[in-house]
Amino acid sequence: GPEEPVVNVAVVFGGTSYPLHIRSRLSPQSFLDMPLEIHPITVIVNNTNPSTLLTQICDILASHKIHGIVFEDNVGTEAVAQILDFISSQTQVPVISISGGSAVVLTPKEPGSAFLQLGVSIEQQIQVIFKVLEEYDWGSFAVITSLYPGYNIFLDVIRSFTDASYFGWELQEVLTFEMSQERSSSRTQRLLRQIDAQVLIVYCSREEAEYLFAMAEEAGLVGPGYVWIVPSLTVGNMEVPPSSFPVGLISVVTESWKLSLRQKVRDGVAIIAMGAASFFQAHGYLPEVGRDCRAPSGATATNTSFYRHLLNVTWEHRDFSFNEGGYLVRPTMVVISLNPHRLWEMVGKWEKGIIHMKYPVWPRYGSFLQPVVDNRHLTVATLEERPFVIVENTDPSTGVCVRNTVPCRKQTNSSQSGDGLVDPYTKLCCKGFCIDILKKLAKAVKFSYDLYLVTNGKHGKIVRGVWNGMIGEVYYKRADMAIGSLTINEERSEIVDFSVPFVETGISVMVARSNGTVSPSAFLEPYSPAVWVMMFVMCLTVVAVTVFVFEYFSPVGPGGPSFTIGKSVWLLWALVFNNSVPIENPKGTTSKITRQLHCQPGCLHDPRAVHRHHGVGLPQMGCSPPSSELWAPQAGYSSPRWAMGLCGFTAWGMGPPKQGTTPCRWGRASYSSPQKGMQPSQTAYGSPRWDTAHPQIGCFPPKKLDAFIYDAAVLNYMAGKDEGCKLVTIGSGKVFATTGYGIALQKDSRWKRAIDLALLQFLGDGETQKLETVWLSGICQNEKNEVMSSKLDIDNMAGVFYMLLVAMGLSLLVFAWEHLVYWKLRHSVPKSHKLDFLLAISR
Repeated sequence: GPEEPVVNVAVVFGGTSYPLHIRSRLSPQSFLDMPLEIHPITVIVNNTNPSTLLTQICDILASHKIHGIVFEDNVGTEAVAQILDFISSQTQVPVISISGGSAVVLTPKEPGSAFLQLGVSIEQQIQVIFKVLEEYDWGSFAVITSLYPGYNIFLDVIRSFTDASYFGWELQEVLTFEMSQERSSSRTQRLLRQIDAQVLIVYCSREEAEYLFAMAEEAGLVGPGYVWIVPSLTVGNMEVPPSSFPVGLISVVTESWKLSLRQKVRDGVAIIAMGAASFFQAHGYLPEVGRDCRAPSGATATNTSFYRHLLNVTWEHRDFSFNEGGYLVRPTMVVISLNPHRLWEMVGKWEKGIIHMKYPVWPRYGSFLQPVVDNRHLTVATLEERPFVIVENTDPSTGVCVRNTVPCRKQTNSSQSGDGLVDPYTKLCCKGFCIDILKKLAKAVKFSYDLYLVTNGKHGKIVRGVWNGMIGEVYYKRADMAIGSLTINEERSEIVDFSVPFVETGISVMVARSNGTVSPSAFLEPYSPAVWVMMFVMCLTVVAVTVFVFEYFSPVGPGGPSFTIGKSVWLLWALVFNNSVPIENPKGTTSKITRQLHCQPGCLHDPRAVHRHHGVGLPQMGCSPPSSELWAPQAGYSSPRWAMGLCGFTAWGMGPPKQGTTPCRWGRASYSSPQKGMQPSQTAYGSPRWDTAHPQIGCFPPKKLDAFIYDAAVLNYMAGKDEGCKLVTIGSGKVFATTGYGIALQKDSRWKRAIDLALLQFLGDGETQKLETVWLSGICQNEKNEVMSSKLDIDNMAGVFYMLLVAMGLSLLVFAWEHLVYWKLRHSVPKSHKLDFLLAISR
């Protein structure tokens, strides 16, 4: 093939701080890993004013056949970019700007320009800024701009993001004014004091930003309670930040901000080398791209083709693809912040549409060696319990929380991340009734917050003298506030302050709704099998035989076979079941007394059987007061005193364990939800207590769970959401030990009064009722007071038909026996008065 050509690249350094020996560092040996041989030409331009810069670059183009220019500067002003764009449009030479003011994206470029910038556009920066806002749930913000060129585009992009996004942004205020020392300081401060937002996005130059932050500090807008965000244009040269820049200032820059100068130059040269190699493979030669500045302008087809080969380059697994605007299509950007040591620190990275932040909670920087005091930022603890707090994973494609959810963190076991750093938290997304209350409070009371899930306990109880759960987080001042399904009680109120209740709750009982189906053996259920056997054997057979014997041998009356054993059984059957059928009473005194004695237990058995029969299907619950250790974690009560009254039933079958007909005990249900608990339990009576992430307390008869006793608000929600509406709370939502959910605050918290007033305002305006309709009601809510009724089916009456079938079968046996005796046995027995007793049996 043809001999590989040499690529001439001019490396231009604009500025005064570059050392002279940098020229000697760049040689062909520095680029041996490039696809073509590179001949670097190093130029240092001490003065970057337009005339000097234009003169020196034109001299290079006149003296060398240049295939491309790599430009780097530390000026920090984008005016250099305009000069380079003009030179490229006139000479057709590709210019690669790698950093500094020349890399600040310039749009639109001159026609015919081949100016490529390794920077990011203002639209791309705003996209990352909004991802940072989403990450920390900073949904409300203000925008401040100067009259610097491009501020209109900046505001238009901001408004387009807020209008098109699903997040629900609130652009509180937009301020645009001239930022210069000639402007009245008092007027500027008066404008700044009107701002009520805690998050402020700024667009201005570096010099204007110095003036703005000086005025903001005097206006009291600089400190840990405020978050300032600026684009890379405002940051400028990052080596020495201005003294007026506040600690915690956030900006967005490209990933090359920490690369060495040598690596930046190699990236720029690689783009030209890879593009030249691609053109050489396609055409077999390299064009003379660069022209003298004095040559007539105009793009040629060859130059345009060469430029297109530069637009899609991959180098060292990094994507250097450019769009028609001349800047990177898919840049990797980083989020930087000014730390307390006044050094720029990388706090996040944006790559392939996903942002990764270093801090799960944004650090509230204070003055050096001073504790951070942020009067408007709260740390909030919560606990997952549907529907009050629902925890979900982040969107796998973007890593952020979807609309109507709030970022929350959960402590995890220490694990090594990809950077070798310990990542102690998992980012999650929280939503629910209590989260909506929290968002409304933050807006009404005007505070910011970060939310985390407790891992040490649940609602809060004392274990070995130490409080855990949400109450423990507030009591030991690890959290300023705790919100969730947190019940107000006397013991907790002694160590923390509670807000006014925002949800009424207490203790309720959930049972499965009966569908009316009766067991075919329901008529046997009032008595045990042993009782039924004793009734038929003792009450019928034995007593019937006794009455028959007494009557047969009675000296009173005719005696003989007229009162048969069949008549005796029929008589006692009618007495037991109170049937109005023709009967023949015995005439003997002894048999009459025996019959009368039999009537008394029959009168007792009958109403008791009726009473027990009507009670079939009701849950047989004995209960005893649970210990505080067992009860407190489930329903939020540390004292079992309420249970004394609840368990004080005196009805038959409702006594304490081991005293009722169905023994049961208190325990923790091993189910994730009450619906699952209403299914038949495989846990036999007498097993130990159960622990679970979502515990409920109930009684466990053998092989079946009859009821859940738990928090009323949760049970009402579960019953309302149950598929098929098969669960119901006893008494249509009857609540025992009525109390409420409240927000826990530290003792004597200055936020209590403001939060109480806001909650009362929500209640008065109907906001709380709206949230209850959204989160707490379900499809079964309207049916809870209705009685389910339907036509009686075969299942409801099966027992009656079974009894009739059995009776018909017995009748057939008696019928066959009667015919056998009458037609066969009667004629085979000789007539004798000694055998008259057989007639008494046969008849």
